[in-house]
Amino acid sequence: MRVADFLLEQDVPFETLLHPPAFTAQKRARFLHLPGREVAKVVLLHGPPGYLLAVLPATHRVDTERVAVALGGPVRVADDDEIARVFRDCEWGVVPPFGTLYGLPVLLDAGIAPETLMVFETTTHAEAVRLLCCDFERLESARRLPLAR
Repeated sequence: MRVADFLLEQDVPFETLLHPPAFTAQKRARFLHLPGREVAKVVLLHGPPGYLLAVLPATHRVDTERVAVALGGPVRVADDDEIARVFRDCEWGVVPPFGTLYGLPVLLDAGIAPETLMVFETTTHAEAVRLLCCDFERLESARRLPLAR
């Protein structure tokens, strides 16, 4: 698994979680018996700098207008074909949060506390990893913004 290798190489403590195929972050939370605020939703956006990832709690939606103001130009959610092109090594529809692996900047919702243990999708709909938000933020050099509504 590419994500596990990446985390091991970066010396980031994590736990691998296997679950039935989940096609949404909310379903992943249900399958893992976790509150949605501990499961990350990752959205591929297209904005002024090109593609970027927005990471927020599964219980929230990305506020593209707020992100557009912060980035200084229009922002939209990428469509399924764009997701498939960017994440060729992933199952259809999977958007992993590890922008470093794809040359993408990462935005992290300001409302997620650094000490929160978060669950992130990997490259399939049936596997996730759990790690501290502060480790994710450091690893990805994530920019914190109020992304969620």
